Amino acid sequence: MADVITVSLVEDGTKLMRWFMRKFPSMPNREFFKLCRGGQIRVNSARVDSNRVLRAGDAVRIPPTIAGYAKRENVKKTENGAAFSMSDLEILRKTIIYNDNDIVVFNKPAGLAVQGGTGIRKSIDKMATALFPYDKISLVHRLDRDTSGLLVVAKNQMAAQSLASAFQSKSAHKEYLALLNGSVAPDTGVIDNYIAQGQVFDDATRLNGGTGQRPQRAITEYRVLSHVGNSVSWVWFSPKTGRTHQLRIHSAYSLRAPIVGDDVYGVDKKIDAGLSAVLSTNKLFLFAYKITFHHPRTNKLITLRAQVPDFMKSVMQFLEFQLPE
Repeated sequence: MADVITVSLVEDGTKLMRWFMRKFPSMPNREFFKLCRGGQIRVNSARVDSNRVLRAGDAVRIPPTIAGYAKRENVKKTENGAAFSMSDLEILRKTIIYNDNDIVVFNKPAGLAVQGGTGIRKSIDKMATALFPYDKISLVHRLDRDTSGLLVVAKNQMAAQSLASAFQSKSAHKEYLALLNGSVAPDTGVIDNYIAQGQVFDDATRLNGGTGQRPQRAITEYRVLSHVGNSVSWVWFSPKTGRTHQLRIHSAYSLRAPIVGDDVYGVDKKIDAGLSAVLSTNKLFLFAYKITFHHPRTNKLITLRAQVPDFMKSVMQFLEFQLPE
C-alpha cells in the first residue's frame, strides 16, 4: 500500500526530484522518472512531472516499491559527530529573509555560531548545507557568535567568488546598531587605529605581545543616534575594515563605552543601576541590521534590512530609541 508524506515548511520550494533524492538517496534516477510517467508518484492525488515545485502541506504519494531506497536517518550529522534536529533546521529556515539560486541571507540569531568547529554543535554553515543539500554552501563573510543580524551565504562557486571579493574590497556595505554602556563623544567620527588580539595600538610598528604579529589597521565610522544621560548610547556603526571583534574593541577602548552584554571587553564596567532591570538579558547588543551589495549574477544593487531581535526591540521601545532612516 502506498504511503503519503506531507511536505514540511523546511522543504517548501524544493523540486519534486530533489525532494525524492533526499529521502530515497539510493533510488536510480531512471526509476524516479519511470514512476512519475506511470503516475505512481503523485502530489495531492494528481499526476506531476519531475520539475514540480513542492509547497509546505503538499501530500506526496510514495510508491511501496521504493521503500528499500529510503534514508534511515532523520537527524543531520555535523562533521564532528554532533547532531541537530529537523526542528533546529526549521528555526533557521524561519530566519531567511532572501533566497534565490545563488545566495541565501539569514537574520542570524545571537548565540549561533557561523562556522562549525571543535565543540560547536550547531553552526550556520553546517545547517545551511542541510537545508540546501544540492547547493555548494560557502561562507563569504562572518559575524561573531554573539552578534545577531544579516549574514549572506553563497550557494555556488560563482557566487562565493564574487561575494568574497565584494566583502574583501568593502564594495559590500554593512551597517550595525549597538547599545553602548556609557556616553560617547563626539557624536560622530571615524576611528582609525590598529588592533590585534583584543588590544588597540596607535600604529603598526609595535609587535603584539612578543609574538612577532603586527597589529592590523581597523577603521570604523560611527554616529550616536540617541542616548540616556551618561548611562547608555544608541550607536550606528559602519566598519570600513573587517578585523576580528573590531566593533567590540573600538567601542570598549576607542569610545570607552563597551557594547552592552559584552562579556569579553565590557566585564569591568557596570551597567547603571537604574537601567540594569531593563536590560534583562546577557546577550550582546550588537546587530548587523543593513547590508548593501551587488548580486553576483545580475549585478543588481541589493539593500536588505533585518528585523531587530526581540531582546533589543523591547529595550529600544522602553528607551524610545529609533531605527536610523
